[in-house]
Amino acid sequence: MNQKKELIKNTLIISIGKFSTQLVSFLLLPLYTTLLTTSEYGQYDLLNTISIFLIPCVTLLMEEGMFRFLIDAKTDKDKGEVFSITTVFSLISYFIWSLLILIVGSIIKYPFTIYLIFYILASILSSLAGSCSRGLGKFKIYSVFCFFSSFFNILLNILFIAVLKMGLSSLFLSYIIANSLVSLWLIFKIGMPKLIKFKGLNKKKIKEMIKYSFPLVPNSISWNAIALTDRLLITNVLGSAKNGVYSVGNRFPTIINTCYSYFNISWKESASKVVNKDDKDEFYNSVYLNLRHFLICVSILLIAILPFIFNILVKNAYREAYYYIPLMIISVYFSNLSNFSSGIFSAYKDTKILAKTTIVATIINLLIGFSLIKYIGLYAPILGTLISYIVIFFYRNYKLKKYIILDQDKYLPLSLLILFLVTGIYYTKNIFLSIISLLIAFIYTYYLNKSLINTLFKKIIKRR
Repeated sequence: MNQKKELIKNTLIISIGKFSTQLVSFLLLPLYTTLLTTSEYGQYDLLNTISIFLIPCVTLLMEEGMFRFLIDAKTDKDKGEVFSITTVFSLISYFIWSLLILIVGSIIKYPFTIYLIFYILASILSSLAGSCSRGLGKFKIYSVFCFFSSFFNILLNILFIAVLKMGLSSLFLSYIIANSLVSLWLIFKIGMPKLIKFKGLNKKKIKEMIKYSFPLVPNSISWNAIALTDRLLITNVLGSAKNGVYSVGNRFPTIINTCYSYFNISWKESASKVVNKDDKDEFYNSVYLNLRHFLICVSILLIAILPFIFNILVKNAYREAYYYIPLMIISVYFSNLSNFSSGIFSAYKDTKILAKTTIVATIINLLIGFSLIKYIGLYAPILGTLISYIVIFFYRNYKLKKYIILDQDKYLPLSLLILFLVTGIYYTKNIFLSIISLLIAFIYTYYLNKSLINTLFKKIIKRR
């Protein structure tokens, strides 16, 4: 199927741009845990989470609308209208929100208010540039953009933290400078300024884009609210040092999110392109089963590998994070499966269901976190997040039957058995058992994904 080949091709292109630098970023974890205290790392993680939470409110996710509408745009005029509406709306909204953040930050005396304002600006520029390039189908240049964003972020982190000893400010400044400069480069590279007009915007198109994007906002806010309420709850009840431990532990499951993000960027485009084709059900089911197999195996592999690398990457002050990681990994597994269905809902432009599911999940997360944190500590928000993501996954799959019935995974019982086995060995901290666990993980990963692995290998060889 041509669309599946294109999906694999685009995923590979994006992976090449992102993987190497993100691997280096992950390997810099010893630098962060050595030169930053648990409290400092917790404060950075909190600001980052607040920023992620606020961005959908600022832009109304018009950049997502831009991506979706660019796929349907046929002429430069159509593309220019989409660019213009998104850019003008995002900039005006940003300045209004910046003023509000400045006022609120002054009232509550938040020490990082200015950093937050510029952090959000850098994130918006990055989203606009990335969505625009993807909407135009320029995945190669998007891959280059991802590489340089990460590369300069890492480079500035090393300079500011290790050389100039700037402490917590290093993490903020590195992100702001790197993402802003590289995003502006991409915006000019793809010729956005030439197409943008600040007058005579198409009112009908504005309404259509808002109608598509606005329902995504509650969905995004709810997803981010799960993360934000966890951080706020931990910081206020257990302290910022515990949030630092939680944040470091969460860096490992982020590897799975990173792998999924390579796929998800091209998945949204592919899901939209085939929505009116006769063989769409076959395509969706084929991709879904391949994705399930890939994600469960990445989860199993990560849990099996961690006993060998955790103590190398993480310093003593953060060692407590070891015990929380498996539950975090399983949470991310269900989170990413839920996002797969989001691609199909977006393809049908039925985005309302996304918000309903995540709002319910956010409430569940809050109830579990608040009621249990004094009794089981960090396990409370982690358990709340896990149950929330499971609820989202099953509810969305139920609602997805309106468009497609996804095939059952016949390997699921075996996958769960191996997952529980590897997790049990993880907690024993026995080196001999851990070696056996790792061998099982590698063998099962190849067995379950041999078709996908062989296809990717052939693609890589051809590219050489």
